Amino acid sequence: MQNKLKELKLKLAPYQTQLINHPLYTDLVSLEDIRQFMECHVFAVWDFMSLLKSLQIELTCNTLPWFPVSTPENRYLINEIVLGEESDLDKFGNRTSHFEMYVEAMEELGACTKGIHRFIKQMKLTKDLDASFKNAEAPQSVIDFVKYTFQIVYSPKLHVKAAVFTYGREDVIPKMFYQLVQDLNKSNMGQLEKFMYYLERHIELDGDSHKFLAEKMLMNICGDSPILWEEATSESIKALKYRLALWDYIHLSLKRQMASCTN
Repeated sequence: MQNKLKELKLKLAPYQTQLINHPLYTDLVSLEDIRQFMECHVFAVWDFMSLLKSLQIELTCNTLPWFPVSTPENRYLINEIVLGEESDLDKFGNRTSHFEMYVEAMEELGACTKGIHRFIKQMKLTKDLDASFKNAEAPQSVIDFVKYTFQIVYSPKLHVKAAVFTYGREDVIPKMFYQLVQDLNKSNMGQLEKFMYYLERHIELDGDSHKFLAEKMLMNICGDSPILWEEATSESIKALKYRLALWDYIHLSLKRQMASCTN
């Protein structure tokens, strides 16, 4: 299984390199740039939780009466990840999800949260993605990204779901982005404190413990099956391409904003 995992990582490496070196990061040079980034990215922070919970639903018992489901190790692995993502500690020691932490960081920075709040309100009422996107007036690249995530959420293939979660979403934030936000925070009297804390928790959990747990879970699910590993690899590549497309859109939006400001 370790060899299969190494093969998967080798095939994903070119796409991960593109993400790490994406020009979007170096063009985030002002608080307004960060606001625009967060207003789009927040939808990806939200849909990540649905992908996570879909794995928990399949790997643990969420119905009554309770019966053992999956394997004890997989139950532990997914529950440990959910614990950190859904009920972490904020910088003041209060329990919160990473999504709620992100929205609070947006509010501190003065980013617009109307879109994501309208989206969630409509989703609670209708469970209809199209109606919710319309209500939020979300850009097409955000719509495409979230719709792809929900294709995976409702996929009957557990190995595909685990692979996209592990390599399409549980990625480490590039050091240059963290440093850039840190510098902007210092030069703007701490207006990015909550966002800095979110990034620190994301790096600490996703880049260390959660990635290890998710990889172990994926190996348990795929086992020695060449077919499962092949499907896991191809869908992980597809997920990374959707992330690249989202980054391309945000980057293009920033470039257009910069151009309009100079005219």
